[in-house]
Amino acid sequence: MSEQIPTTGESNVTRYGCVGCLTLVAGLFSGGMIGVLIAKIVGSARNCEPLTGLPACDWHVYAGVGMLIGAVTLPVLALVRLRSSDAKNETRE
Repeated sequence: MSEQIPTTGESNVTRYGCVGCLTLVAGLFSGGMIGVLIAKIVGSARNCEPLTGLPACDWHVYAGVGMLIGAVTLPVLALVRLRSSDAKNETRE
């Protein structure tokens, strides 16, 4: 029988890729919703009356910027946190 020796330098590319993709989608939606909330606040401060059925004036601009910010920051924060916990676990072993 041949025994398999576990390698200590295994790649976490799949793990990081999955976490990055999931947090990208979550960042898009959450950033967009926060952007629309900011658009509503700015619209009420400017006394802007949105068209019927729209949440706020210029909501698409604020939602787009919020989606970009969320799509970048949430995956970066999650991956930094994941890598730091992996580094702590490696030093303990």
